[in-house]
Amino acid sequence: MDPNLINNIRQKMQKVPEILKSDLSTIRTGRAAPSLVENIVVTAYGGTAKLKVIELASIATSDPQTILITPFDVSIVGEIRKGIEVANVGLTPVIDGSVIRVSIPPLSQERREELVHLLNQKLEGGRIQVRQIRHEAMQEIKKAETEKNISEDERIALEKEVQKITDETIGIIDSLGERKKEELMQV
Repeated sequence: MDPNLINNIRQKMQKVPEILKSDLSTIRTGRAAPSLVENIVVTAYGGTAKLKVIELASIATSDPQTILITPFDVSIVGEIRKGIEVANVGLTPVIDGSVIRVSIPPLSQERREELVHLLNQKLEGGRIQVRQIRHEAMQEIKKAETEKNISEDERIALEKEVQKITDETIGIIDSLGERKKEELMQV
């Protein structure tokens, strides 16, 4: 039986909300955020390079509805604009000199509800991952007991600890979801 089992489980479970948080940041809330465009892949320099927008430009928000993209190389302004259009993320980039302005249109109620549905799917995916980690840990604990590496009392204590970590992690996932839902439903 691995003495670091609980620490390993805690580390695995902590990764789930971290990954989920970065995944949720890509869901558009009607507010300008660099994360809406930074990972869009752009074919630059005549098709010789496929790079993310964040690798080609600095990204900032000038107001709650506008993202400003300032390319490091002014010659690829058009390619970045085209890349954002081709990504089909519902954003319309406009070239303004050497800068690209992306206005974030307000979300319709129907679109907000679609995004909440998508959010719920992502949250459930995170919960499933956590439960899978718990399931694997419980199997490992039971296996250790059948191999006489731990006693029944130790098994019960370990199972309770694993369940406690699981509940804490799912609580974190739920609070991430609630915050994102509030952002989405805010008009």
